Amino acid sequence: MKIAIIGAGAAGCFAAANIPYHPDNEVVVFEKAARAMQKIKVSGGGRCNVTHACFDVADLVEKYPRGKQLLRKTFHQFNPKDTIAWFEKRGVNLKEESDGRMFPDTDDSQTIIDCIWGEMMRQKVQVRFSKGVIKIEAKDAQYLIHFADKSQYLADKILIATGGFPKLEQYSWIEALPQKVEDPVPSLFTFNLPKHPITELMGVVTEASVKIAGTKFREQGPLLITHWGFSGPAILRCSAWAARALSEKNYHFNISINWLREATEQDLKEQITTLRQYEGKQLVAHKNPFGLPKRLWEYFIMRIGIAENTRWGDLPAAQQNKLIETLLRDVYEVKGKTTFKEEFVTCGGVLLKDIDPKTMESRNQKGIYYAGEITDVDGITGGFNFQNAWTSGWIAAKSIANQNQ
Repeated sequence: MKIAIIGAGAAGCFAAANIPYHPDNEVVVFEKAARAMQKIKVSGGGRCNVTHACFDVADLVEKYPRGKQLLRKTFHQFNPKDTIAWFEKRGVNLKEESDGRMFPDTDDSQTIIDCIWGEMMRQKVQVRFSKGVIKIEAKDAQYLIHFADKSQYLADKILIATGGFPKLEQYSWIEALPQKVEDPVPSLFTFNLPKHPITELMGVVTEASVKIAGTKFREQGPLLITHWGFSGPAILRCSAWAARALSEKNYHFNISINWLREATEQDLKEQITTLRQYEGKQLVAHKNPFGLPKRLWEYFIMRIGIAENTRWGDLPAAQQNKLIETLLRDVYEVKGKTTFKEEFVTCGGVLLKDIDPKTMESRNQKGIYYAGEITDVDGITGGFNFQNAWTSGWIAAKSIANQNQ
């Protein structure tokens, strides 16, 4: 049996690594680029956030803006516990960080790449680079794959694991199978604030709550100020949940930030009243009672117009109210987004109703399988997108392997 895997990313390579060698099989991974597993290489700042220590399936599926119904079934077959066990069995230990993210204990993504690649080689998988697919043609019970370099490959089974594409036209060879595709839009992107003075604080990180104005979307977590705007988990998660809504707004919208996360106006008024009573002689600029980064606090003081020699006991009511409003409901106008090509995540892809979650096989074309981000599944940051890649790749591999037993 000839098995073609299109895409040498996380899902494709993990699937290849899990198809046991059989003398009657030929497993070939075709990759458009010149190297394999490049998203793994750059993820997590080069450390690779392999998965997340979220072991309850009901909780786990809530980390995915799209795909819950399929994932409820796939995660019962292969989940984070299985991922941890798979790598440990091959000598790679994963460690859990305080926020639940899991990394190899080497803190090096190459460890994950080498482990998967080593398993692929043990199973005698072939890998061919610079092989961009332009067409898949049904030939009786087989499929003829046409590549951009004019070469062809006749396969009995095909696993499509290319990752997501940013433009609908890039799915044309999949739609021609035929297969319906949900229009792609970016997910997991940062918010641009062109020429806003807060960007001068680039590098500052603080915990915050971010709400997209006029929507229900709100996220808490670390917020990073960059030279172009806002990033960090709180922002990226907002972008994932609101991916389609923000696309419809053409990425021009307002956000409201609570720099004190869950603090309320009543909380803040009480805290300031206590400050006035017991530490009224302290300078506002020097006494930061809210645990904010020093540069951010100084920026707020300057923006509000509080004089450097103002003491807490003498803070005018108007400036106190302005400070409360700034800390709890700070509004910014977002104009545009920034995505990173290597870590690009899409909302959209192959319709999930057309995929059998027990096998990842197409319900429309027998012998065609899908895994990873090519499907309309995407998660928030924290290792969830990789977990979907491992899960769907593993299920497809087991299904394909069982066909030859």
